[in-house]
Amino acid sequence: MKLFIAVFLLIITTSVAALDVRITNDLESVEVRHKGQKVLIQRIQDIDNTVDPAYARTSRRCPPFCVQPASIADGVETIAEIEVLDYLKKSSEGDDSILVIDSRTPDWLLNGTIPGSVNIPWTLLNPESGADPFEIADILENRFGARSQEGLWDFSSAKTLVLFCNGIWCGQSPSNIRTLLRFGYPPTKLKWYRGGIQNWENLGLTTVE
Repeated sequence: MKLFIAVFLLIITTSVAALDVRITNDLESVEVRHKGQKVLIQRIQDIDNTVDPAYARTSRRCPPFCVQPASIADGVETIAEIEVLDYLKKSSEGDDSILVIDSRTPDWLLNGTIPGSVNIPWTLLNPESGADPFEIADILENRFGARSQEGLWDFSSAKTLVLFCNGIWCGQSPSNIRTLLRFGYPPTKLKWYRGGIQNWENLGLTTVE
């Protein structure tokens, strides 16, 4: 009798825990760490939910908000949400060879960002936008794991960077990627989430401020 009750309770618990709106058939949610806190990424369960008005606009002035190509540069892989979640999960589980980067300027972050990401605005890496060369070097070395050797950069131990911004009309993560490539960052260590926050929001995935 006790065994029957235990099994019955397990079935009820499992049923209650199941989400109606999953990420994939086999994936309900992904637990990540954001600023030291655990965050559960899942899709909004309200099937009548609509996209945040901040990302409902279909048209913005171009330039600067022009549609980006599917491939940003040779060797740089363009990825989508499932791949981003996989990188976030690995990073949150202690894989320090991965860094997921929100390339937007801080004002955009007021609308939320992807849990588990860090903010490194494109303006901090781009010399043409007035970025401090010493600050660029500090980011490359202390955030990305590159090593400076006699005026040259060694990227053999550098992290794999997953970069995103607002969406396919946003040039902030493409700017970061192009700048890093000019510094000599290996393209195979750069991943681009082209859909960005707009696609993330369109799928009802968790964001944090």
